[in-house]
Amino acid sequence: MKRMNVQLVMAVLLCAAGLTLIFSGFWIAPAGEIHNSVLVAFGEISTFAGALFGVDYSYKIKKNENEG
Repeated sequence: MKRMNVQLVMAVLLCAAGLTLIFSGFWIAPAGEIHNSVLVAFGEISTFAGALFGVDYSYKIKKNENEG
């Protein structure tokens, strides 16, 4: 059960970080070091990874409820 809690926390953190980077990519002007397209791309990847973790977590919960 501890592994599933870690997975849920990582899913939430990845989604939150991804969404933060996506929005900051639109609002923050590039300072010459990181272009906003890089922020948006990494944000989209993080959000997608977090969503996959979350879907996997929900299926594992349903599987455990059906077994016992």
